[in-house]
Amino acid sequence: MQVRMSRLATGLALTASLVLAACQPAQPAAPSAPGGQQGGGGAPSVATPGNQGATTYRVTGPYSGEAKRLNGAGASFPAPIYQAWADRYQAITQVEINYQSQGSGAGIKAISDMTVDFGASDSPMTDQQLAEAKGGPLLHIPMVLGAVVPIYNVPELSTTKLRFTGEILAEIYLGKITKWNDPKIKAENPTATLPDQTINVVYRSDSSGTTFVWTDYLSNVSPEFKATIGAANAPRWPTGVGAPQNAGVAGQVQQQRYSIGYVEYIYAKANNIAFGDVKNKAGNYVPASEQSVSNAAKGIQNVANSDMRISIVNSSDPQAYPISSFTWQLVYVNQTDKAKAIALTRWLWWEVTDGQAMAGQLGYAPLPPEVQQRAQVMIRSIKVDGQPALPMQ
Repeated sequence: MQVRMSRLATGLALTASLVLAACQPAQPAAPSAPGGQQGGGGAPSVATPGNQGATTYRVTGPYSGEAKRLNGAGASFPAPIYQAWADRYQAITQVEINYQSQGSGAGIKAISDMTVDFGASDSPMTDQQLAEAKGGPLLHIPMVLGAVVPIYNVPELSTTKLRFTGEILAEIYLGKITKWNDPKIKAENPTATLPDQTINVVYRSDSSGTTFVWTDYLSNVSPEFKATIGAANAPRWPTGVGAPQNAGVAGQVQQQRYSIGYVEYIYAKANNIAFGDVKNKAGNYVPASEQSVSNAAKGIQNVANSDMRISIVNSSDPQAYPISSFTWQLVYVNQTDKAKAIALTRWLWWEVTDGQAMAGQLGYAPLPPEVQQRAQVMIRSIKVDGQPALPMQ
């Protein structure tokens, strides 16, 4: 696989290799097609009642007539699992997945301009962006779930895990809370010795799905933040300094004392960066973890009829981490290249089925069953020449 990865993947390279070794079940040989060609590449399809068309179909080998290379670009947040998935998938199918980690904004632009086979984003496209996409209707197919966490550099608190409310984080990024010993921060951290030092705010300077998740949450908990900044990939911040991607934000926070920033949970975990806890809607401090992120997706309404542009920030589940999100792959409903359409739909299907077993070991939460079923229905709606692109037998 040829992947131009950000520094996000570096910290996870060893983890990914261990996961790949642990997640390689024996694969049945692909059946032979007439004429000696390698065909099927999938186990038989069996309908399951009541799940809107989900099946037990599995991608188990190469498929005659499919393209041998797919190109994708976008979000850095899922890049480590996309890399691990792509390596495993190529071993199974001989199809190369070339994914470029460039940020959600770049992924949306690339798929909109039809320069890639699939885009990837941590932020859903707007109605206007969907209308402007050159290839017609687009699908948001959920892949996994993840989280965004606050990181900070306060030397006096190097062994202390700070607690933040959504209100505190919003006011810091609005420039209203400017000192580490502000009474509101003290109230949530009564045993911490907070210094009388100015808070140095750090934010993402690139168009980022991570920023969208962060601002979506802050908009959800703070009417003032929603009115003045709002949920966006690249908002206009009233205070602070910008740095590109997770590595840039983390580097700036680590270099500048008394600073605060935000990065993806998997990045912080992989690089041993301390991060704070955030009080959830139920009033509980639940640390970010694969389980608490998964809890945030509980109770989603009307999944069966959803386009899956769903926000799960500030979940009402008492054990949910509040700054959680889906990440999506963006694909056109109507494909024009049959070989690529077959390869693309098989890749998507494998990701939302067999690929989910690798999620937890890489720091992601797998899709809940009802979301996985909805993703399968969406994949089966992809067409080429007016016919379903996914070969189900």
